[in-house]
Amino acid sequence: MRTRSAPKKQPAPEQPSKLPPPSEKPSKTLILPSSASDEARLLQLPNPRTGELNRYFFCPKLGIYEFTVVAPSSQAPRSILFTPKAESTASPGENGSEPAQGAIAKSAQLLVATPIDVLFFMIPLLCPTSSQGKGLFQPLDDIIDSQADLPKHFRHVLYNESYRSVLQARVEAICDSVEAGDEKMFRFSEAKLLKELLAKAERMVAQGLPASMEERFVRQALATPLMAVKREDATTNGASSNGSEGEGASQDDKETPATTASSTSVSTPSDGTTPATEAIPEEPYTPDTVARLLRISTALSFMNDSYLSPALRTKVKELLSSSESPIDFKPLEDQLKRVAEFRKEALASRSLGDFSRKRDADDEESAESRAEKKRRREEEEKQKKAGESRGVRDLKKVNTTGMKKMSDFFKKT
Repeated sequence: MRTRSAPKKQPAPEQPSKLPPPSEKPSKTLILPSSASDEARLLQLPNPRTGELNRYFFCPKLGIYEFTVVAPSSQAPRSILFTPKAESTASPGENGSEPAQGAIAKSAQLLVATPIDVLFFMIPLLCPTSSQGKGLFQPLDDIIDSQADLPKHFRHVLYNESYRSVLQARVEAICDSVEAGDEKMFRFSEAKLLKELLAKAERMVAQGLPASMEERFVRQALATPLMAVKREDATTNGASSNGSEGEGASQDDKETPATTASSTSVSTPSDGTTPATEAIPEEPYTPDTVARLLRISTALSFMNDSYLSPALRTKVKELLSSSESPIDFKPLEDQLKRVAEFRKEALASRSLGDFSRKRDADDEESAESRAEKKRRREEEEKQKKAGESRGVRDLKKVNTTGMKKMSDFFKKT
C-alpha cells in the first residue's frame, strides 16, 4: 500500500531586525572628559551669577566643568541611537551572558562638559556684602567658615586636599594678600578682578571669537551702509552727451550705471548747466586697533553677563569707564559714534523716489523678518500635512462645486 509523504515545510521568512525600544525614563546624554580621575563626581553647586544650584562636573585633577547644551533646532528634530560596542556584544548562551541591548533617545540633546574657572565660584564668597568687611584681611578658611549656608557639595570642593593648591592660586589672582606668620590672608580687590577678566578676554580674542559672535557683535557693529549718488537729470545727460564730440561721446556710451552711481566726481555739462547731485559723507575708516577693542569688549560683556552678579557687573563697568581703567575704550566709543552718524546721514541722503538705490538696513531687516515668517508658515503647513491621513488628503482633492453643504440638510423647512 502506497502512502504519500508529508509535504516539506517551507522555511519561515526572516523577520526584519527590530529597532531598540525607546528609553522609558527621561535620560540625558552627558559628554565628559576622558582623562577624568576616579574621584570625579557630578555635584550640585551654586551658580556664580544667580546662586541657584545647578549640576556641574568636578574632578580634583581637571577642575570644575559646566554643561553646555547642544540641541537640534525645533524645525529639524532628531533622535539618538545608542548601541553597545562590537567587542562587548555576545550571542545568547556564549559565556552564559546575554547580548547588551541598545536604546533610542527621543531628544538628541547633548550636555557637553566645558571647563569653567573656579574663580567665578569664589567671587561671591570673597566679595564682602557689607562695608565693614571691605578692609579686612582674612585667612581663606575663615572666609569659608563664615558662610554657614554653603551647600555640602560646594564644601566638598573647597576642602578637597588635592584641589586646594589650585583653589588658593585662583583666589590670589583676585585678592590682595599679606603674610601673617605661616598663614596667608586675603582681601577681595575689584581692580585685580578687572585685570583678570581683561586677561581672559584678551586670550579669547587671541584664540578667535566664534564665527557667530564675530559676525553679530563685531562686523555688523562696524559695518557702514552703501552710499549712492543721485543721478543727473535725463535732460541734462542728454544735453551733455550731444554737446560732447569724438571720444568723449563714446566714453559716455560705454559708461555703466554702476560706474555712474559710484562716482563721486561731478562732471560739468557743455551747456554750462550744473547737474543735480548729492554730497556723499565720508565713510569712517575702522583701524585694526578699534576692531580689537570691540572684540575685547564683546568677550568681556559675555563673561560679565554669564558669571557676575548684577551689582558686581555695574561696579566693573564703572571701573572700565574711570580714569584708572587698565584699558581705554574711548577710541572704540568714538568710532561707534561716527558709524552711527554716518548711518543717519546715509539714511537721510536716500531719496524715496529713486528705486535704483540699495535698500537701507531697516528694509533689509524687514525683508529678513518676512522671509523668516514665510519659512515658519511653510514649515507649519508641512507639519499639518504630515499629520493628516491619506483619506483626508484625498477628500480635499474632490471637486465640490455645485454640491450642497452639510449645513443645508439641517435647516428648518
